[in-house]
Amino acid sequence: MPKHIRGRSWLALVAVSAAFIAASATDARAQGFVSPFIGYDFGGDASCPQITNCQDKRMNYGVALGTMGPIFGFEEEFAYAKDFFGTAPTLTSSVFTAMSNVMVVPRIGPVRPYLLGGMGLIKSHAEFTPVSLLTSDNNSFGWDVGGGVIAFATPHVGVRGDIRYFHAFQDATIVGFIVQNPKLDFGRASIALIVAF
Repeated sequence: MPKHIRGRSWLALVAVSAAFIAASATDARAQGFVSPFIGYDFGGDASCPQITNCQDKRMNYGVALGTMGPIFGFEEEFAYAKDFFGTAPTLTSSVFTAMSNVMVVPRIGPVRPYLLGGMGLIKSHAEFTPVSLLTSDNNSFGWDVGGGVIAFATPHVGVRGDIRYFHAFQDATIVGFIVQNPKLDFGRASIALIVAF
């Protein structure tokens, strides 16, 4: 990717992140939260072709940290998926994501439906294990979009269901695996615990 385009992308990420952090910080009723989750990837380049009826689910896990006001919120989310591209003899793979997301998360009693979108890092790794002569690591700038529902059982503890789509801006080279698109993309379904404070 040309340097001037990469520079603009990072500048846009920083500007959006700063604006929503500032907006959240000025709201006296904002709640911080921690949300560990578990899920699986599907569609695009994931080993699961669709969200349902998949026999080859590869688990991922991670955590989101952020803040929610009466309408808007912001989160930093980190996730890791082992064997993302599936399994094959002598080949291993993984995908790590680190995303900064803006949230629209209105409070409707104990339930908070939400939409989110943001940008960040999508890092893929693939390795031919016997001698590790063939290894590919791709660090790509990418974006995600999604939504879900948070339901609080108490004022501070609840559960969260979530579906997101991830897409990289840059081409990736994946050793030993066939990918549908050189720009890595996939969906993710997850369930999480959420603790607000």
